[in-house]
Amino acid sequence: MRVVITGMGVISPLGLTVSDFWNSLKGGVVGIGRIEGFDTAGLEVSLAAEVKNFDPEFFLGRKEPRRTDRFSQFALSAALEAMKNAGGAPSGPRLGVIVSSGVGGLKIMEEQILVMDKKGPDRVSPLFIPEMISNMAAGLLAIKYGATGLCSCVVTACASSVNAIGEGYRNVSHGYMDACIVGGADACINRTGISGFAAMTTLSTSSDPARASIPFDLERGGFVMGEGSGILLIESLESALARNTEIFAEIAGYGVSCDAYHMTSPRPDGSGAAAAMAMAVAEAGAAPGEISYVNAHGTGTGPNDTAETKAIKAALGEEVARKTPISSTKSMTGHLLGAAGAIETIATVMALRDGFIPPTAGLKVPDPECDLDYVPIEGRKADLRYALNNSFGFGGHNAVLCLKRWDGR
Repeated sequence: MRVVITGMGVISPLGLTVSDFWNSLKGGVVGIGRIEGFDTAGLEVSLAAEVKNFDPEFFLGRKEPRRTDRFSQFALSAALEAMKNAGGAPSGPRLGVIVSSGVGGLKIMEEQILVMDKKGPDRVSPLFIPEMISNMAAGLLAIKYGATGLCSCVVTACASSVNAIGEGYRNVSHGYMDACIVGGADACINRTGISGFAAMTTLSTSSDPARASIPFDLERGGFVMGEGSGILLIESLESALARNTEIFAEIAGYGVSCDAYHMTSPRPDGSGAAAAMAMAVAEAGAAPGEISYVNAHGTGTGPNDTAETKAIKAALGEEVARKTPISSTKSMTGHLLGAAGAIETIATVMALRDGFIPPTAGLKVPDPECDLDYVPIEGRKADLRYALNNSFGFGGHNAVLCLKRWDGR
């Protein structure tokens, strides 16, 4: 059964709608700046890609924000746009929800641990656990939209939301449901989140927003933390046509694998990621030469970018890989962890729809080991038919979607 995307919503460092997000990506706008949400004194890391001008009460009213963590607020808010442009969705057991978070409610966790330490365990909020757990965004969305089918939260670190979209695709394509709300949300720009990733030396310590998140650049020094949510409504082609709703793109293939190599580092030869890419291309029924764009995982860490370069060459063949445009939109959004794959799926859909490849915004100093076409500095127009969206996570998780431009048939 064919599966299409009929709704998309975004809360991001580049805007609070799909339109604003996409226009910023096309223009190479970098959404990174000095951290404003907390005091960074004592930290080497001073930059992040924070969501700006987000008022949860504007999206959710007064009550909901008082009992939800920031990551759930992002997901609920992004879903409003997705469901609006989809014209709603069938409710009941034929509607599912698979919305992921890599970390969950880190903001409430940090706050309540400090409350317990300073004031005692009897002062911990009764909403601490419900706000914190990673599946709560999915649960709240199911409640809001009457989705009594499968409700799940795939947690595979930075691959989480592509796994969520892929598992939703599998369930719809196999006929277990007609439609599924999918995506991810994360909000880890707080003292605990930044300190933890900084201790691993995975974060950029640059003080220059334009040179902080620079995937595939020889001078890259780590990723920049981002936050936000991407939510999509996917449904069977039959359901979409019956509802006469707009179709943005088709999900044509999905590939998953595990490096089974290291807790945090990718397999150096990229073979695990290549296997997931090849699986997605094969399921789509496409030839490697038909892949006209790759939205790379491209975090800006040394091992990831070189391994992904090798993976793309292995999956597509070196000759084809050298002709295939690739970009990392993390150069503009930062790394949204469990939400990264969802907003990058939306970026890839818009690239297919508009025939435009967003750039790797800060790429100025080519790395000899990253020797493919990474669309540096400025985006470009292109005739796109199939595109891959790569997402890889700590623990060796690899997840790849193959998306196809919707041409009305």
